Order: sequence, then structure tokens, then C-alpha cells
Amino acid sequence: MSHKEQVTSDLTDEQWTLIEALIPAYKWGRPRELDMREVVNAIFYIDKTGCQWEMLPKEHPNHNSVYHHFVQWRQERVWENINTALREQVRVEDGRKPQPSAVSIDSQSVKTTAVGGKRSFDGGKHYEKDRQTPVFAGF
Repeated sequence: MSHKEQVTSDLTDEQWTLIEALIPAYKWGRPRELDMREVVNAIFYIDKTGCQWEMLPKEHPNHNSVYHHFVQWRQERVWENINTALREQVRVEDGRKPQPSAVSIDSQSVKTTAVGGKRSFDGGKHYEKDRQTPVFAGF
């Protein structure tokens, strides 16, 4: 990473080592010219800053190439596979099984018909009030 200054969204060497094998290498087409670590860094930069694809700084690969890889990896569930692998790794390091054995779902039911009467929400004032017909005086 000597050609550009490292930004906070860039992967460290340790982080890149964890996911590098999960980035697909295609056997068809032209030989890859892009550094996939730089592509991932560019995607993380966009995620962190919220900038538009076209506004990606010139230190990163071309925004069209970055977007192409992002969409392709999303369709191929690469991001999901990375997340699963990292989650399982953390679980094993914590002495647990890679996959959870039980699931706990906490839900709350709220009855919406219990409140009677005419009520409305005044979005401008951010409080509930009784619905009233406006009265205009002085015309």
C-alpha cells in the first residue's frame, strides 16, 4: 500500500489475510489487473463515507470497476460468505461451536385497538392530541 495513504476504512494486513481466500478468482476471461484488496478498500470507503460511486477518490481503482465487483460479489453472496466465515471464527475462538445450537427471539405484542376515541398525530409538533376541527376567526 505504498502508492497511497492508508485511510481508516482500509483493511489491515491481518484483516486482509482473513478474507483474501474468500474473494473469488475467476478462471475465465482476461487475467486480473486490479488489486482486489484495493477494490475491497474502495467498497469499504464508500460504505464508511457514504459517498457516491462516481465521487470515489482517484487513489482507489476506477469507480466502474469497483461497482462491478461489488454487484457481482453481492449476487454471488460473497459478502454473506465473508460474514459467515468471520462470525464462525469468532465463535470458535470464544470456545463455542461454529453454528449456534439455539435461537432466542424476543418479541412484544402491542394491541393497537385498545385506545378509544378520536386521536391523531401532529407531525409538526411531535405530540399526540385530540383531533379537532380547526376554527378560523377574524375573516
